[in-house]
Amino acid sequence: MMGSDPSSTNVEVKVHPRRETPARRPLPSPQNPPAVDDHNFSLFRRWFPWLVPTFVLANIVVFIVTMYINDCPKHSFTGSSSCVASFLGRFSFQPLKENPLLGPSSSTLGKMGALEVDKVVHKHQVWRLFSCIWLHGGVVHVFANMLSLVFIGIRLEQEFGFVRIGFLYVISGFGGSLLSALFIPEGISVGASGALFGLLGGMLSELLINWTIYANKLAALLTLIVIVVINLAVGILPHVDNFAHIGGFFSGFLLGFIFLIRPQFKWVSSRHRRRNSSFGHSGPSVRYKHKPYQYVLWVISFVLLIAGLATGLVLLLRSVNLNDHCSWCHYLSCVPTSKWSCKAQQFYCESTQMGNQLNITCLSNGKSNIFPLSNATTTDAQQQICSQLCNS
Repeated sequence: MMGSDPSSTNVEVKVHPRRETPARRPLPSPQNPPAVDDHNFSLFRRWFPWLVPTFVLANIVVFIVTMYINDCPKHSFTGSSSCVASFLGRFSFQPLKENPLLGPSSSTLGKMGALEVDKVVHKHQVWRLFSCIWLHGGVVHVFANMLSLVFIGIRLEQEFGFVRIGFLYVISGFGGSLLSALFIPEGISVGASGALFGLLGGMLSELLINWTIYANKLAALLTLIVIVVINLAVGILPHVDNFAHIGGFFSGFLLGFIFLIRPQFKWVSSRHRRRNSSFGHSGPSVRYKHKPYQYVLWVISFVLLIAGLATGLVLLLRSVNLNDHCSWCHYLSCVPTSKWSCKAQQFYCESTQMGNQLNITCLSNGKSNIFPLSNATTTDAQQQICSQLCNS
């Protein structure tokens, strides 16, 4: 490897590569290598959200149809002048004393499919456990729920797709209706709050079951817990069905472990590297798609969900009131104070038939009025008249 020039005293040293091992050219690095870190969600598919906006539109359309059927000027026994926003015609609202949420009468909601336990149990109208989540008591009610659905649901649909979020929403609503019917057998219940709390419960369980892929885990967990606690605390006010909230939340919490499970991040990133590597150097592979604790939570949640819903439905159809077996549970839905009472307001009226007319008197305030007998032939119609008289 060394050579010398006889005419010079300088020595020059040259190094030549060995012939049997030619110099290797450096390997080009893969184009656009994936950045692997705990908060890189680009490796998971993003969905276009269309189902949640469809749910919002469906709820609004159902409310408009309900107001059309309600037709306050025609069906109000105290005259069209008592209807709120009478310039809307048949879309005007019931008197505020009857419905402060700016909405239809309770009898109209019953016709549209509101949750009435008596009809579910004795007439086997189980479909009301589903239909009630698409109905709302008024403009204020539907606006608040749809605003929450947009903020919570669109993000979840983008992350997990319309199929899983659709099932999560509907089944959670059913779970909320079921628990409400078991604890509040009187009156009617409407609203999507149970389904919305199911989405919150699903967000919480999704964080827990996919714990390893999140950065700032503790902060996200505490934020979700605070939001849930605040919303459940509002439910202890009167005239709020907190049992629907609780039932929907726990249904959604279990469903989140079932529907919102993700593969562990290393498994996804290793597959991504193999697909994008031009030379087959994909790094260490991960054998299992999910971690053992994810499988355990999935199985436990599935068993508890099926057992809970089935047991609750059997108890409901057997006309079981869970308040008889839990003396303190009613405080979960309403806590009485000096400012309000948790007892359901009941009105009692006395009726006297005079030919083709009916004279109805409210016993609590002494107010009475005469109505055509044709307008008060059913028990529901007489109860509505009684409620209007006592609230006037």
